Amino acid sequence: MKKIAFWGIGLFLLLSLSTLNAQIKYAQTGYQFLSVDTDARAEALGSAFTTVPGRSGSLFYNPAGIENGTDMFDVSISRMQWIANITYNALAFTFRPEGGDYGVFGLSVMTVDYGDDIYGTMVWGNSQGFIETGKINASSMAVGLGYSKSLTDRFTVGGQVKFVTQHLGRSVIPGQGVKKNLTDVFAFDFGTLYKTGFKSLVFGMSVRNFSQEIRYEEKSFQLPLTFKMGLSMDVTDLTTILPENQKVLVAFDAVHPRSAAEYLNLGVEYNYENLFSLRLGYSSSKYLYSMSYGFGVQAYGIQLDYAFVPLVDFDSINRFTVRFSY
Repeated sequence: MKKIAFWGIGLFLLLSLSTLNAQIKYAQTGYQFLSVDTDARAEALGSAFTTVPGRSGSLFYNPAGIENGTDMFDVSISRMQWIANITYNALAFTFRPEGGDYGVFGLSVMTVDYGDDIYGTMVWGNSQGFIETGKINASSMAVGLGYSKSLTDRFTVGGQVKFVTQHLGRSVIPGQGVKKNLTDVFAFDFGTLYKTGFKSLVFGMSVRNFSQEIRYEEKSFQLPLTFKMGLSMDVTDLTTILPENQKVLVAFDAVHPRSAAEYLNLGVEYNYENLFSLRLGYSSSKYLYSMSYGFGVQAYGIQLDYAFVPLVDFDSINRFTVRFSY
């Protein structure tokens, strides 16, 4: 297992260095709503979340992470107002029967409301040259079932199967009638976590949104397939400067998406007595933003997380996540 860890970390460093010479790849995929992060803690850490123990929230990042913890139930609810009045809502739920002897089961749901009314048109022989055909009620949704199991005291695997659908409204085509622009597909997520044995250093990998191609009319496309490798560690393990009731988590991800340039994510979290956290994140090679900020409070099995992301050319984004554990 140690050899696996060393080889994995070597590949991680190689991928990280490759981002320096990455080429931009645009318009390679559809269903881009799957590329937008919803969990407030993860986003405040710059989405460097591949190896961070996120419990139920890990279903949206690395399904192997849901195995972390000892609670029988964990529920997280997230809400975010994205650009152009687009609203994201996400729910994740995990269940650990028999204390985890049979692994951890998970359920995830993400819905997208595209906000402002959009009206369709059709060519017509009036002075305007068109008539309105009604509202285009677009929406997207992903529902997943996940499972994670520790194979040893250090190595954990996890996976999730998702049903993903997108409805781009109806269109009226002269001579052909009304057409519903609705597609759906099954997608798969996979992930691993490995505790290296060196202090609290964790290495992990994930693959998200693996699926067959989807077709709209004559054009086909794939989902935003994304490969990630990450490292994380509580750096207070290396020093005695801070007392034992304070921790500083540092997380680092190298990301290889199908439809964009490779980039790096970095996150830092300061935690005091498992009651209060301050977070800072950074993402390279992203046009809309690079920095993210946030905090979290936790007590009596309830955790509230908030993330603030200033965007270029758009209003800033606020994310909220509430988590319940039992």
